[in-house]
Amino acid sequence: MTGFPASRMSFRDRGTIAEGNVADLVVFDPDTVIDRATFDDPHQYPAGMPHILVNGDLVVADGKHTGARPGRVLRRGE
Repeated sequence: MTGFPASRMSFRDRGTIAEGNVADLVVFDPDTVIDRATFDDPHQYPAGMPHILVNGDLVVADGKHTGARPGRVLRRGE
């Protein structure tokens, strides 16, 4: 799901779980994951994703946003 797009965009250290790669990971429960955003209220976090790491930093821990904002714009070949 992520390895092919990362390879296609020439991202050298993303898309697969491997030593030395950037840790962008989502831990989710397939039985409870759901988007709660609506057209009237679009800024809602999804349910069923208790932990999210971006660049190795916890952004969501136990379902709560940590305040961390380690993401950045990626360009082809980075």
